[in-house]
Amino acid sequence: MKFTYSAIALSLVMGLSACGGSGSDEATPTTPTIPTVPDDSFTFGATEMITNLTDEVIVAGYADLAAKGEALLLATQSLINSTSQADLVAAQAAWKAARQPWEQGESHIFGPVDSLSIDPHLDSWPLNTSDLQTQLNSAAGFDAETIKGWNDDVQGFHTMEYLLFGDGVNDNSKDITELTTREREYLVALAEVFRDYAKQLDDAWQISHNPQDANALPYAELLKGSGAVNNTIYSSELAVIEELVNGMIGIVDEVGNGKIADPFGDSLATADTSKVESQYSWNSLTDFANNIIGVRNVYQGEFTGSPDKQGIIDFVAAADATLATRIASEIDDVILKIQAIKGSSDLPFRQAILDADGRARVQIAVDALSKLQTSLESDVLPLLSQWKAS
Repeated sequence: MKFTYSAIALSLVMGLSACGGSGSDEATPTTPTIPTVPDDSFTFGATEMITNLTDEVIVAGYADLAAKGEALLLATQSLINSTSQADLVAAQAAWKAARQPWEQGESHIFGPVDSLSIDPHLDSWPLNTSDLQTQLNSAAGFDAETIKGWNDDVQGFHTMEYLLFGDGVNDNSKDITELTTREREYLVALAEVFRDYAKQLDDAWQISHNPQDANALPYAELLKGSGAVNNTIYSSELAVIEELVNGMIGIVDEVGNGKIADPFGDSLATADTSKVESQYSWNSLTDFANNIIGVRNVYQGEFTGSPDKQGIIDFVAAADATLATRIASEIDDVILKIQAIKGSSDLPFRQAILDADGRARVQIAVDALSKLQTSLESDVLPLLSQWKAS
């Protein structure tokens, strides 16, 4: 810890020296004690970090999502007239592949994904299976533009998941002979809608963040150009870092206190599998792990796996190298503990919360998430008030 003297303290010292001691000529002059004022500020140049996180983590992630949206559409189109189980398995794999960058991206779910309502369009939960069945039974046909006008809870990831994997109660497999003609048509239209929204999100970050304004900058430029006169969203680099750190805190909180806690309940008797997200595909634990891997991406600055890129860890290390290492370790620990919930029997989350040993493993993961959230809120977030740009 570094210490300096404040201007007020130094002025006080000089005043005391000029006035002498107690006023008695015979008094022995005393040397005043100079008060020390702790200075817990630190300097860090954030431009490189913000540029890397914007381009190599956020933009790269949304570009990956858009590409996987295209692949998912092609995979569903292959199902239209297919009798091959391999084609259904390929479509299921394409769905899971698209799920990965989306779930990792929830660590920075701000900007166009929110302002353009893309999050609810793609990932509303729970799924309205009753309305879904109504659409299958009564809709005149399925096309992308019509579906975009439907409620969010009958489109997006989880509608496709239900059609591709089945109800998830006893297994997450489905035979291609179970896919009806209308389900196949619905799937293709849903995948087209998904592709369109994923592309819109990618474009918002790389071309224009507001489709209604031809002069709107790419959202990436708003992060990298914080503090510019025409930047009405980010007044400074501090505002960008605060957005990023709060994004990390937000998803850690959501996983621990929402996605896991809600179906987990207070006891085995109150566990509720109907609240488990991605339950049809049994992909829940992978989703949760990817959420925290997304936190690690932002913290380490390495979505694409490229080493020596700056992330939030560099900002934290400038203030406290020990803290920076501890946070990195806590993030890794959470990921491992989420993955360990499945146990040796490879239980999906919806079954683990109904199993005594599984619930014990869930609680261990929840405790690790709580620890990480506390560290981010109590140890990392306060650094924002101590930072001095260099």
